[in-house]
Amino acid sequence: MTRQEWAWASFDWANSAFPTVVSTFVIAAYVTRGLAPDPVTGQVWWGWTQALAGLGIGLLSPLLGAMADAGGRRRAFLAGFTGLTALFTAGIWFAQPGAEWALWALACVGLATLCFELGTVFYNAMLPEVAPPERLGRVSGIGWALGYAGGLACLGLCLVLLVQPDPSPFGLDRARAEHVRATALLVAGWTLLFALPLLRHAPPEARGGDWRGGLRALGGVLRRLPGRPALLRFLLARLLYTDGLNTLFAFGAVFAAGAFGMGFTEILLFGIALNVTGGIGALAGGFLEERLGARETVLLSLVALMALGAAMLLVQDKALFWVLGVALGLFFGPAQAASRSLMARMAPQGEVAAHFGLFALSGRATSFLGPALLATVTAATQSQRWGMAVVLALLGGGALLLAAVRPSE
Repeated sequence: MTRQEWAWASFDWANSAFPTVVSTFVIAAYVTRGLAPDPVTGQVWWGWTQALAGLGIGLLSPLLGAMADAGGRRRAFLAGFTGLTALFTAGIWFAQPGAEWALWALACVGLATLCFELGTVFYNAMLPEVAPPERLGRVSGIGWALGYAGGLACLGLCLVLLVQPDPSPFGLDRARAEHVRATALLVAGWTLLFALPLLRHAPPEARGGDWRGGLRALGGVLRRLPGRPALLRFLLARLLYTDGLNTLFAFGAVFAAGAFGMGFTEILLFGIALNVTGGIGALAGGFLEERLGARETVLLSLVALMALGAAMLLVQDKALFWVLGVALGLFFGPAQAASRSLMARMAPQGEVAAHFGLFALSGRATSFLGPALLATVTAATQSQRWGMAVVLALLGGGALLLAAVRPSE
């Protein structure tokens, strides 16, 4: 790989600390268990926070992507949203245990999620500029594998340095959950530090462009989209299955904590195991894609995720839940990395960032739907298991639509 390819892929290492520690394992469990009165209420609160963040992402990402195609400074946008992600993540430190801090914590999580996802629009749009077509799948897979490794490394540091030691080597007050809240500060610093290589070696870009040019460019992309049926079907398919994946990421630790009584240390260990298998799967998926194709790799991953996910909702034994969860991790990376490279292959030249804006939109336009449905079903049934069943329906719907996509059209 070239230096520029490595710089691009290494941004996944920096970026993945946020979804791993904040969105999925540590902070998600802290907010829903340490701030909410009970796990069911916490899952409902978390669901509506993710839904509102998803609505903002869906509204803003296509416009910002079109602005980037019009010369809107991708590197500057990426740097700005990365900085804001770190800032709002660090703000979670101030959320002390108790319901009175719940709104502050949820606002920080929601704004950090918004900025994180908007930044990925510009990051993903750089892929066709740093890798030739025949290497898109491999580079995307390596990036995703580095992301799992980065998430694992940051999660491991959280466990060894902050959560597990008692007493804390940094004098953190465990009674006030400072050992858990400090993980947000570690994630913020991690993101800023490891984002520097890409920000330094990002591909050269044109200057200029504003929101008016972005609106015009976006309007042209949307008008031409019905004439590109394969691309439209792919975006609709991803709208469903990515909503399912995002919902699974957002509520995996919440479900594990509530349904199986896992504490913070056990959730961290579970997250480490998932990141190990996730990284292995993402790396292998990049090479598998070169043999099977991007669409086939995504389909295979979705079918496996549905089968393993259904089994996890049925089991009552914690050890069996662990085994199934670790196996599930093998298929996260290929589903996402192959989706990214498939979009890079299908996007028309000169409109890549705008289409990655639509790519982000397809992953977030209905992202409020998954958490909202999960929150509604959980509240109606008072069962976390029935709420999580929403994920299986979303993955299945996306897989059916993707099966009808012919990338060569």
